Amino acid sequence: MKKTIYCFLFAIAFMCPSVNAQNNEPKTNTNPSSKIGFSLFEGTVIAGYVDKGAYLNFVGPNISYTNGKSKLLLGMLPSLRFKEDHSEPKNAFVTPNLGAGLTYCYGKVALQLPFYYNAKTATQNGKWNMGIGIGYRFK
Repeated sequence: MKKTIYCFLFAIAFMCPSVNAQNNEPKTNTNPSSKIGFSLFEGTVIAGYVDKGAYLNFVGPNISYTNGKSKLLLGMLPSLRFKEDHSEPKNAFVTPNLGAGLTYCYGKVALQLPFYYNAKTATQNGKWNMGIGIGYRFK
């Protein structure tokens, strides 16, 4: 998990200079409404399903591409996961979690493909789980 986060932050660090250089160049794009940006909080709330449980997340730090009313985000997803645990000892029903994934927004509607990691336990190996969600964009 730690290695994955470091790789993600490393990729973002290398994307920053290229985006800034692109913004300083004269525009040759025929569509002036398309742009690349960074944000710490997006103002989007999403509910969905992953790994036999539900989640509620708020799109956090991200890289986004905007074109008209469409917006595509790649970023971190601070979340609350709701899942009944059947192991011993039992974990809480609601747990904080950090995922990563893609979010597509059109107007006020948001669709999401999140990825969450479940740590290794005595009975299961650790693995990434993909989910799906829908939500509302306030901005």
